[in-house]
Amino acid sequence: MALPATQMAPRTRVLLAEDETVTRRLLEAQMTRFGFEVLSVADGLSAWEVLQSPDAPSLVVLDWNMPGLDGPDICRRLRSSVRNSYTYMLLVTARNAKSDVVQGLQAGADDFISKPVDPDELHARLRTGERIVHLEQTLGRQVKELQAAAEHVRELQGMIPICMHCKRIRNQEQIWEKVETYIEQRSDAKFSHALCAECLEQHYPDTEKP
Repeated sequence: MALPATQMAPRTRVLLAEDETVTRRLLEAQMTRFGFEVLSVADGLSAWEVLQSPDAPSLVVLDWNMPGLDGPDICRRLRSSVRNSYTYMLLVTARNAKSDVVQGLQAGADDFISKPVDPDELHARLRTGERIVHLEQTLGRQVKELQAAAEHVRELQGMIPICMHCKRIRNQEQIWEKVETYIEQRSDAKFSHALCAECLEQHYPDTEKP
């Protein structure tokens, strides 16, 4: 049963760079039919410009030979740049010599597909790239969560300024907080209020003892 439109997962975005018009339109139509959201460009310089944007697709299909920058050029530039997430790059080429494969891999490509492109093979290779990108994104989120947790642990283990009279704690923003507020915001602990025996005796001396 198909999910309602509001519940459907967003389509994975793919950047397609191919200078030959007919081939580009054919590949774009195939990938759209596979369920991808395709952004297509006609040369390497345009592809590189797209990859500089903050929301650039993480899945890229590059023709080997293009004006301006060819596929391996883009791979090398991308791998040498500092990025927040991984970009999976698939080279489309008529080359199939071992030396060409080595050259493409050394440039930073993740996979190859030969021309003329077989639709089923293209679909399978794109899904492989999609799984790897999603895995990398999941791992990235988990690393950030662990780093945040470690920072909270360091806060709780370090030297904590506490007022000698009211017992409030000074946080990293130099704001004085109640002890329970400080701990609740930095851990999973929750507080409930009660009275110890000494405070019960001191503040409520007439209360009947259990």
